[in-house]
Amino acid sequence: MLSLVLPRPGAAQPGGYAWYVVAILLVAYTLSFIDRMILSLLVGPIRADLGISDTQMSLLMGFAFAVFYSVLGVPLGWMADRGSRKRLIVAGIAAWSVMTAVCGFARGYAGLFLARIGVGVGEATLSPAAYSMLGDYFPRERLGRAMAVYSIGVPLGSGIALVAGAIVVRYVTEGAAVDLPFVGALEPWRLTFLIVGLPGLLLAGLVALTVREPARTGAAVAATGREFLAFFRSRRAALSAHFAGMALVALVMYGAMAWIPQFLHRTYGMPVPEAGLWFGAATAIGGAAGLLLGGWMADALYRRGYKDAHLRVIRLNAVILLPLFVGMALAPSRELALGLMILSMLLGTIHGGVAGAGLQMITPSRLRARVVAVYFLVANLVGLGMGPTAMALVTDLVFGRDDALRYGIAIVTAAALPVSAVILSLGLKAFARAAEQAETA
Repeated sequence: MLSLVLPRPGAAQPGGYAWYVVAILLVAYTLSFIDRMILSLLVGPIRADLGISDTQMSLLMGFAFAVFYSVLGVPLGWMADRGSRKRLIVAGIAAWSVMTAVCGFARGYAGLFLARIGVGVGEATLSPAAYSMLGDYFPRERLGRAMAVYSIGVPLGSGIALVAGAIVVRYVTEGAAVDLPFVGALEPWRLTFLIVGLPGLLLAGLVALTVREPARTGAAVAATGREFLAFFRSRRAALSAHFAGMALVALVMYGAMAWIPQFLHRTYGMPVPEAGLWFGAATAIGGAAGLLLGGWMADALYRRGYKDAHLRVIRLNAVILLPLFVGMALAPSRELALGLMILSMLLGTIHGGVAGAGLQMITPSRLRARVVAVYFLVANLVGLGMGPTAMALVTDLVFGRDDALRYGIAIVTAAALPVSAVILSLGLKAFARAAEQAETA
């Protein structure tokens, strides 16, 4: 029989050590996004050095990473549910850090492709195990804020990569090769991979030495595959609404984040480095604040008795983001577009930590990592896999000119977010029932 024992509303409040674990995991998530995004900043010198095409570069940035990151998250989540989550996180951080550094030594396209697969596999270990651990460290009414703080790694890592982009691009295009002991001469773009990859090894050691594996709040015996499938069948409506609604939000967010700097450049003549600085600062600062706001809202609603609080916040995110992104894309002036972009990064990111916390509310401890892994599989394949391409296809096939990118952003946003809001609305009652059943269990 499937056990549904979860943290109780009356559980002990988390102490300082639990927040220390959140901080360590936040640093890991931030480093993972820096390692993930650094390739997009080095397109020019990599293409020139390896003699590869735009299509081959897009496979390195998309397919080589996203598919393996998403698909392998499921078996890695199974490992996290059955074994030590801490050891899995340590191994993952070390793996993606080493493979990022290995990218700097690749002498051909195949070697770089395989190294990027390794980065994706390593990073796939982190979030399923981290979500599961935090669900055992924090009581239900404070989990939203803990997840939100952890999720700050997304805008923080992305923002750091974008803000540093102008400096990196200038250095790797103008700098000379650097001689390193035992390695020899390395072009600047290769050295960049070493610089961003190796600090992760220090973090892996810190996690190994200072982070404790928390006691699971569910049954001691690991859930079988049959129980995992039984859980999905019993919570079909709640999980379907969550996954589908969030996947459409992710499609818009990933698509816009891929194209906003180019949109500012093509529409308003803004230099790409300047656009990257504006967007990076808005992502890092506004995105972090939005995540904290969303976590606070979900926890406050939950304490007031709204068992579907987390889905409500995600729906609010979709409703607010719709006019902000469409207004940004169609703004008549650069100043208005920048203002709406900054507001979008603040109010359009309140879903971030809430999405993961909501899953913890309805999922038993011994299934959490696998459920989160399936969620990331859906959200990343739809969002990361389809979002940027959807906006580009509308731009190319419908309008056929580069300066129409603004219409691609507006049309995809206007098509996806209302559907997301409807799906989330239809799932509120099922989600509330699932949360109540988890509490009474």
